Amino acid sequence: MPTTVLSMDEIINALCLHMAERKAVRVEDVQVELSWEEDTGYSAEVWIQGRSQYLVESNITEAILRYMHSEYGIRAYREDLRLELDEEITAIVST
Repeated sequence: MPTTVLSMDEIINALCLHMAERKAVRVEDVQVELSWEEDTGYSAEVWIQGRSQYLVESNITEAILRYMHSEYGIRAYREDLRLELDEEITAIVST
């Protein structure tokens, strides 16, 4: 089964595109910081127009799946995606 690996930068791009569309702002107006903590797992803090919002792993997954479809033309599903942490956070998508 072929896989696509998204770098941390691509995950951040996916979140920026996703949140810009949801909040009706320009992509350039969205800032994202990804993190992983043992007790909470993967999360992201998003800043839009001076306001901060936290996203949980399911929100990150949704953004990545939409990004895979819009940027790669790949329709993937939640069970096809896993996030990994090594030197940085990556997304592994089985297609």
